[in-house]
This record gives sequence, C-alpha cells and structure tokens, in this order.
Amino acid sequence: MIPLIDVKAQYEPFIPQLKERFAEVLETGRFIFGPEVEAFERESAAYLGVPHAIGVANGTDALVLALEAMGVGRGDEVVCPAFTFYATAEAIARVGATPVFADIDPATLNLDPEDVAARLTERTKAIVPVHLFGRPASLVELAALGVSLLEDAAQAFGAPGIATTGVCSTFSFFPTKNLFALGDGGLVVSTDNNVADMVRKLRFHGSLDKQTFELVGTNSRLDAIHAAALRVFLPHLAGWNRARRKAAALYAELGLGEAVELPLEDTAHVFHMYVVRTTDRERVVTALGEAGIGCAAYYVTPLHLQPAMASLGYRPGSLPETERAAAENLALPLWAGITPEQQERVVATVRSAVGVPV
Repeated sequence: MIPLIDVKAQYEPFIPQLKERFAEVLETGRFIFGPEVEAFERESAAYLGVPHAIGVANGTDALVLALEAMGVGRGDEVVCPAFTFYATAEAIARVGATPVFADIDPATLNLDPEDVAARLTERTKAIVPVHLFGRPASLVELAALGVSLLEDAAQAFGAPGIATTGVCSTFSFFPTKNLFALGDGGLVVSTDNNVADMVRKLRFHGSLDKQTFELVGTNSRLDAIHAAALRVFLPHLAGWNRARRKAAALYAELGLGEAVELPLEDTAHVFHMYVVRTTDRERVVTALGEAGIGCAAYYVTPLHLQPAMASLGYRPGSLPETERAAAENLALPLWAGITPEQQERVVATVRSAVGVPV
C-alpha cells in the first residue's frame, strides 16, 4: 500500500526527541500556555518574519479569531474562494458576515484577482486568499485592490512570500500539514499590533490576565504538548519542503504529464498536496485503488454549492472554473520521504489507466 500521505514516516525518526520534550513538559506541569507555547510563538514568528504569532486550538478557530480581531462582523462581506475547505467560509459566517465567493485562476487554483475585483462592494470588509495545496496566492494583485487581506495559510507553512502581506494569516497544524502537531493546533500571525493584542484576548475569554474580562471571547489555546512537538519539527520544515518539491519534480521527470495535467510550475509551491487534473478521474481513481495506491479528490462539491450556503443564491455554473476544478482535481501520493520507487509505481498506474504506454 502506498498512502496518500505517510504521517508516521515523517515523525517516527523524532520519537526519542519527542519523548524527551514531553518528559520536560510533564516535569514542569505546565500544560496550558507556559514556556513551550511562548517559545513556539517566538520561534514561529521569527521563521515567518512577522512580529506576532499567537497559538490557538486549531486552524478554524484561528480564522474566526482573526476575523473578529479585524473587526469583521454582521453586515460585512468577505470575499473568498469556493474551491477550498469548508472552514474558510464557515468562519466568515460564524462572525456574522456574508461569504462572497469568487472564481479561481484555473492555472493556480487560487483566487482570480480580476474576479475578486468584480465582486467588491461598499460592504466588503476583507478578502481571504487561500494558499491552496501549498501554492501562495496572488497577494500583490489582491493587496492592490485596497481591501484588508486575511491569508488562509493552513496548507502553506514555510512557503516564501506569505504571512507578511495580510493583516493576519492563519495556520493549521492538523497532522497531515507540512508543519504538523500530534493532534489539532493552530496559529494566528499578524503584522498589526492592535489586531494581535485582540487575538490574544479573544483566545482566552476576552482577558489577558484571567481577572479582567474586556471582551466576550472564547477558549482556544495551543496546548504545551503540541507546542513541544512543533518546536521539534520546525527546524526540519525547510528540509521537508525541499523534499516535497523534489518529489513533485520527479513526477514530471517520470512522465506523469503525458497522462494528466500537472500543477503549474512555481518555485514558491510547498506541495501540501500534489494535485493534478484529469477528465478521466473515475478511471484513474479505480486503477489506483486496485493497485493499493492512495489518492483523493478534493472539494468535489465546492462551497458555493454546499447546503449550508444555499441561502446565498449561487447555482451550478455560477463559478465555472471552480466547478471544473472540483470535477477534475486529484491528489496523488506525496510527502517528505516518499521514495522514487513508490512514485514510479504511481506514475505507471496512472499512465496505464488512461492508455499511455508505460
């Protein structure tokens, strides 16, 4: 079996070091906030080149807290893609604002700045570009539209050029991510002092000192055990991302592009997922499954057609490039540590499935 992503293969070499770190946390008895969380916040801020990093419980909370801290609420509109995980739009709705879905650039699968511009109104409070599958969105073009950006970087930790353009950027440390915890975890980073202070209050019931409660917040904290693991992994992230890029390049060298449409070349892409496009997806999925090879089609029902968003009035055909990508995308196995032999098997199976000589 070749999995879509082998999480254990990445963390297994670090188990002795993880046990040492966990023992240190057990010794201190500081499981909530404390020195491990504070150290990870400093180290991740330095890594990303931002002044503020605030650990939270998960990537979805990170989005909600960032939107609240930016002052987004009822009556506001927030432009975002529909070709992404549900949490992006869910967070917008959770703070009382209205998601406005824009179409994607078919080459990058990220927001199309021209389509975003056409959907701006006087009620637009923010734009949420998603760095989908690890490819940075067109931040320069989107920033030029004059609306505050909240970067959904859940899939792109370590990608160059992210996190410094938006007022806030959010990350998930779900175990399949490029930088991962051993469970749920998230991060909000900000270039704005006031917004960062607001996130710190909101993540702990609207308080900084546990005595004075200035806001109605929530309880969303990054645990010390997860922070300890993240501190072990962070120094290795650049190497892991290089390995992902090398594996992506090998797929092209092995002739995968003769069978399916490969991702557009981009030196900033960190390949959270290796996603190709094919009009023969069902046939390829069947062949991969029979060969014991993992794969996944993502966002098959895009957000503008999800039942929870029905009241917004979108219909099939509203976002043609989004809907075409939903029908054609397929993620193939890739992680830091996948072997050339495994990739050769994947390529041979895909080529055979679509009738390209192996």
